[in-house]
Formats: sequence, C-alpha cells, structure tokens
Amino acid sequence: MGISQITLPKIITDGMVLQRDANIMIWGWASPNEQVVATFNGKKRKATANAHGDWSVEFPKMKAGGPYTMKISGKNEILLEDILIGDVWLCSGQSNMVHQMDIHDVTYAEDIANANYPEIRHFKVPRKTDLTGPSKHLDGGSWEVAVSDEVRPFSAVAYFFARKLYKRYGVPIGLINASVGGTPIEAWINREGYQKFPEKLKIIEENKDTAFVNSHSMNRFSGNQQSQKPKDKGLIGETPWYDVSFEPKNWRRINIPGYWEDQGVRDLNGVVWYRKEIDLPPSMDAAEATVFLGRIVDADELYINGEKVGKTTYQYPQRRYDVPADLLKAGKNTFVIRVTNNSGKGGFVPDKPYYIFTDKDTVDLKGYWKYKVGEVYPPIAFSSFTHNNDAPEERIINPQNEPTALYNGMVAPYTQLPIKGVLWYQGESNAGRPEEYLDLMHALINGWRGIYRDPELPFIYAQLPNFGDVTYSPTDSNWAELREAQLRAWDDANTAMTVNIDLGEWNDIHPDNKKDVGERMALAAQKIAYGEDIVYSGPLYQSSKVENDKIIISFSHIGGGLTTDDGEALDSFEIAGEDKNFVWANAKIDGDKVIVWSDEVPNPKYVRYAWADNPDNPNLYNKEGLPASPFRTK
Repeated sequence: MGISQITLPKIITDGMVLQRDANIMIWGWASPNEQVVATFNGKKRKATANAHGDWSVEFPKMKAGGPYTMKISGKNEILLEDILIGDVWLCSGQSNMVHQMDIHDVTYAEDIANANYPEIRHFKVPRKTDLTGPSKHLDGGSWEVAVSDEVRPFSAVAYFFARKLYKRYGVPIGLINASVGGTPIEAWINREGYQKFPEKLKIIEENKDTAFVNSHSMNRFSGNQQSQKPKDKGLIGETPWYDVSFEPKNWRRINIPGYWEDQGVRDLNGVVWYRKEIDLPPSMDAAEATVFLGRIVDADELYINGEKVGKTTYQYPQRRYDVPADLLKAGKNTFVIRVTNNSGKGGFVPDKPYYIFTDKDTVDLKGYWKYKVGEVYPPIAFSSFTHNNDAPEERIINPQNEPTALYNGMVAPYTQLPIKGVLWYQGESNAGRPEEYLDLMHALINGWRGIYRDPELPFIYAQLPNFGDVTYSPTDSNWAELREAQLRAWDDANTAMTVNIDLGEWNDIHPDNKKDVGERMALAAQKIAYGEDIVYSGPLYQSSKVENDKIIISFSHIGGGLTTDDGEALDSFEIAGEDKNFVWANAKIDGDKVIVWSDEVPNPKYVRYAWADNPDNPNLYNKEGLPASPFRTK
C-alpha cells in the first residue's frame, strides 16, 4: 500500500474566508491513524486520523481580520495562505443566483472595471448531484477575488449583496455559491428537512438504487427520441445552407425579432435557417466586431460569410459573439443563423438588441430575413420533478431535479464550516406547482438550520419578479400563487423576503437588474443578521375588513408611510364579491391603510393586488422606496 498524503476539502484552500466569532473547524483525510498537526494564528492543534483516514481539528473563535496563513503537517505539509476572517454567506438557488457578472457586463461594465474589493471572495461550487446520500467531496472550485475582471465569475446578485455590506461594515465577505439553473427546490432540501414528507422520503430511498435510476433516467428517454430525428437538410446537401455560394431558392420572408409561430408557422419544433445579405460600411472592412443577437429560443449558430462565429446551446443566455478581424468586408456580407427549437415558440425574443458594431459604427440586424425549415421533429420531453406512487415505472428521472440531489452534492460537503446566513433565489422551476411551495420552503429553511445546528440562522430569499406577457384583465396566475407562498413562508424573525415585482422583464426570465436584487437582500441582512434598526421591506399585507361597499387593507412594514412610486393613483388592485369574479378596483391611500372599492361590486369580499405573472403597474410603495408585495386577502 502506498503512503497516503494529507488532503483537504476543495473549499479549504488559499484565499478562503472563515466565519468570524464562530469556532473554526478544519478537516481532511490522511492515512489511517496518521498524526496531523495544524497551526493557525499562533495556535496548534493535533489530531489522529481514524481507521477511514478522517481527521478534524477545531480552532477558537476569531474576530474579523487577516490575511493569515495555516500550516497542516503529517507525512506531507500543506501551507494555506491569504486566509481572511469575516462573514460567510451561502448563496443558493437556480439560474438567477447563478448568473455571473460576466453575463451582465454591458449593464455593469463600470462595476466590473472599478471592482477593487480584495476582501470580497467568491467560491463557485461545481455542479454535482448525488442520489445516494450526502457527499464528502467537491469536484473542484477555488476562491476568487473581487478585483476588476476577476469579479466576472461572481454571482451578480451575491456580488452586489456583498459589496453593499462590505462598504457598510468593512468586514471581509465570503460568498459560497451553490446554485444550478433550472432546478426545483426539492433538489436542495436535505433529507432531514423531509421528515414530514413521507412520499419524498420514499423517493429518496428509491433513488439509492442505481439500477432503478439508470433504467428511468431522462437521458435514456431523450436519447431514444433524439436518435429517431431526421437529419437537417441544411447540413446534408451538396452545399450547406450557411455557405456563401449557396443559392436560397423558395425561401420565405420572416421578421427578426419575433417567434416563427407568430409569423405564419404553426407548431414547429425543429431547425429553421435564417439568411440575409447585410450591407456594412467601409469602416467595418476587416475590422474586429461584436454581434448582439438578443436571445433566441432555444439554440443557435451564427455564420458570417460562411464562417461560424458563435453558438449557444440553450435559450437563456444573451447572445454576444465576437467577430474576428478580416472576416467582414465593406458592402454585402452573408449572415446565416441556424436556430433549433425543442418546444414552445421558437425564434428571436422581441425587445432585445440585434446589431453588429465596431468601435466606429453600428449596423442594425432587425428587419426582414429569408427563412427555410431544415428539420422537423417532436419536442424533447424535459422532466420536471414528478412521481407517481401508483406507477413508479412511469417516472423519468433527471438527477438534478430529484429530492436531496443537489444538497447532497453541492452543500453537504462543507456544512462543517460555520456561516453567517443564507441567500436564496429560486422558484421559477416550481411555478407550475405553487400549492406545494410553502411547505417546501419551510422544509428547506428548517432542514438547513438543523444541519448547521443553528435554529436562528438568518435566511434571506428573493420573491420572484414580474415576468411574461402583461395581462390587462384580472386573471389567475401560478407566478402570483408562488409569490404568495414565498410571502407566507416569511413567518420567522430570522427570515426575510425581498420583493422584486418591479425588477423583472416581460421577455426574460433572467432580468438584467441584479444590483437592486442584491442590494435589497443586503438591506434585509442589515436588519436580521446585523441588528440595525432600519426599514428593510416594502409594505406587506397584514389584514383586511369590509366596511359597507369598501374593503380596508392594513399593512406591516409601512416605513415612513404608504405612497406610490409614480405619483399617480394606485393601480393593480382587483376586487370581488362572494363569487370571486374579480374586476379592476379603485384604490386610495388613507393614512397607513388602503381603501379598495368598485361600483361593480356592491358587496365586496376579496381583494387582490399585483396578482399576475407580470402585473401592469404595481405602484404601491413605502416612502423608503421599497415596493409592496403582491397579495390576496383571505
């Protein structure tokens, strides 16, 4: 047997931030019974590895400061440098927590260029699932420093959160970013959080059977479907359709931006080719350039003058492609875009930037193009979290969607490290099942507090922003119901929810404004984690009463008083009688209350506010500039 070397968890490395005012746990692996000595801040601790090679030591609490070094010795020696003591925040959720500063580098170009906060650190946890139980190891990762371009990989929400707190307190901030796009809350809840969910516990046990999981995996089903697809005509002919010499005969006209289902194409899932001759000025001849192609549903490849200059494999990223020097020419240039769509409407998302530019000129790419369908196929079945107790053989398993899978792989490996609190931004993947979300939020919060052995661990989460088509008639809304579940989960003194109903975009589930989301979370942290006596939330529904033909609404978190953000009359209120047939209502602020009524509803029973996926004009705020949460009365 070879001699084992002392090894450490990936998160315990150079540049790490450790939680101040908490006992510091350091652990790792070595040979069985090996003696390990750790030295930190003038203190020495010894440990003996057990029969499995596990060892750990504990150092006493420290105040904020650094940098420090740590030496760990056994058969080998490890020297860790540039260690800071400060506040560590675990940042988790789905893609809006993932989204890096780099993705939003047009909006936040100055923030990136001026970033000079070496005491703000970010550790991106590599994506990993584990259905068998909590993992001990991460697959990689390193601590990054918030200095200029090095801040690009940071979660944008987490960075703006940390920057606000750092400017306020001057304490080093560590951000552990464990988040994965498109994932449901179930995957992030630890097994202990599911004690009141027997059906979930059954699934967790079932998923420990690797043979069962493999036989029901999403990859197996979608792979069979993929293999049955015909080939793309644009790639299999004598001359590919992106080639400059190809002559597009009998191609139809279509507009960019826009979805093809809105332009005379019915229920098409497949590949559509777009082609156009673009006139460029002499200043662009042989110049380096950048193409902005907004957003495209789902995937795309861009060819210019027969050369591929960029591609994206799924719908959410903003398309920004660099064009190398010597490819462009003055006059006509052939632009070809191959778009692949798997389900829903395919094409180019409206109200996004579509142009090519250099440092001297910009040319618009919007307008009419020619198009032709290269391939038609049925939509791929993407699995959401589902389970049928009566027919488990019907389950299609996507490991990242299964209960505990992401907690096990991306949180469990470092729960020995104390943290200051949790930031949570998730919900989009659960919006189709809002009735379950309240109980799942409680399971997440209580489960994580239990695993961190801290029943008062601060937990701050973002309510979903506005998204989707604006509706101008009262309507039911899954997103509104999920926001309600998020609001109802705020029932503990050490939790806080930020309202973001004014920060979304109708055509982008990943809105560009990450700064206000992060800073509102920081404001909540100032209250519940740092003890400041401040207004940190907009108005929240508290109670209501019926008086004659009106309903009077009372609120908490009114701050300096109720107001509107635009100086206009209150908007986005609905009212209904016993039949729950909602109509738009009149509403006015009366001191600390809002009075709601409609001549169409003489005997009112219910009120809703901002009750839509994307309400038109929710303008109730407090005087501190924080928006009211959407709500409905009981």
